[in-house]
Amino acid sequence: MPENANNNSRRGFITKVAKGVVGASLLPNIITAADRKRNLESLSRVNEKYSANDQIQIALIGAGGMGTADTNTAITVPGAKLIAACDLYDGRLADAKKKWGNDIFTTRDYREILERKDVDAVIIATPDFWHKDISVAAMNKGKSVYCEKPMVHDISEGPAVVEAQQKNSKVVYQVGSQGMSSLGNEKARQLLKDGAIGKLNYAEGFWARMSPFGAWQYPIPADASTKTVDWTTYLKNAPKRDFDPLRFFRWRNYRDYGTGVSGDLFVHLFSSLHFVTGSIGPEKVMATGGLRYWKDGREVPDVMLGMFDYPETEVHPAFNLSLRVNFVDGTGGTNYLRMVGSEGSMTVEWDKVTLYRNKTYAATDDPLLQGKKDVDHGKQYVYDRKEMLPPDKLEYVAEEGYKGAHFDHFYNLFNAMRTGGKVSEDALFGYRAAAPALLCNDSYFNNRIIQWDPKALKSINK
Repeated sequence: MPENANNNSRRGFITKVAKGVVGASLLPNIITAADRKRNLESLSRVNEKYSANDQIQIALIGAGGMGTADTNTAITVPGAKLIAACDLYDGRLADAKKKWGNDIFTTRDYREILERKDVDAVIIATPDFWHKDISVAAMNKGKSVYCEKPMVHDISEGPAVVEAQQKNSKVVYQVGSQGMSSLGNEKARQLLKDGAIGKLNYAEGFWARMSPFGAWQYPIPADASTKTVDWTTYLKNAPKRDFDPLRFFRWRNYRDYGTGVSGDLFVHLFSSLHFVTGSIGPEKVMATGGLRYWKDGREVPDVMLGMFDYPETEVHPAFNLSLRVNFVDGTGGTNYLRMVGSEGSMTVEWDKVTLYRNKTYAATDDPLLQGKKDVDHGKQYVYDRKEMLPPDKLEYVAEEGYKGAHFDHFYNLFNAMRTGGKVSEDALFGYRAAAPALLCNDSYFNNRIIQWDPKALKSINK
């Protein structure tokens, strides 16, 4: 990207600030006039009444904590109805009927869900190592898919999901990084394009967890046994071993089934960063970390640090990224994505963007200061009257009543199904977000730097 193009973009943004076009106060609304028009059009569609024939009928595959949260959100979108649920633990199937009605169909076998002609879309919220097989099978059966992140368990599985979506062009496939549909990410992308922080040179992300459940210490049901859990099916794609309820209910702690903190949390930050910048991924990946606190038999680190080099492309300059996760954090559940440019920075959250302007920049290029008169040093007394300066910080916040990124992500999926439109996180995007997260694990466990080709989506041996 040409340097003067960034400077012109930055000057244009500052001029808008000076004229009151961008941010009329310290707390401007995150929604612009163009956003409002779009959202009002969307709202009219959301408020439509759907007949039984128009309803999108969904099924849940994997009725644990995230699957339940996804379903509870999905059914609040007008025109969506849950009709079936699948899980390998009988207790969750019983709970599903209590939560969503005795009339829903329940089964241990996801293939029975896919054979139903009345199911339009499935939510896949299984452990990571089942994502690829169920995604491909669902699309081949003509079902649209909402698949929890990361899209795949291993880097080698991505092409199969991408190919299945390309082959089944009538289905809609969306990966479940909810932030992709957030007002915060949309505003950050607009601000970066408008030159609000100048030329991007660095980004950082941090995700902290402090509660036991946040460290994947999920409760173990008292009745967990081979009678209530289909352990044989669970291990179909994994090494065989005797029944272990920890490996079923706390699967994220084990490499055979989950993808660690990187696959659980880094992938959110990759998704947001790629959406905001238009990037397709880094070319160098390196990671370190360790098991610092949770000495409970888990196989993955509870502290992980990743560093990534992003090459220059047609849509963004070269920049560096650092990511951190801490699973025993006494400061609270902090998370953010911060982007730093030559003339400022912004912190991106799903419902808020905080823009910080470089103070030294104001003295040289801010149009609000260009009209300041020179002081007449020939006079004995000089009164240097101060100016009204623009704020160093602008905070864009979502309007009250914002339903949130989770709702919007499902709304976008269902809207794309009805209109034949696109979603922001299809299989190819989801693969490019998952790849550096999975490579981060490879770097950590193999203690080496990994070179990656984000265009060809393959590792490079150097």
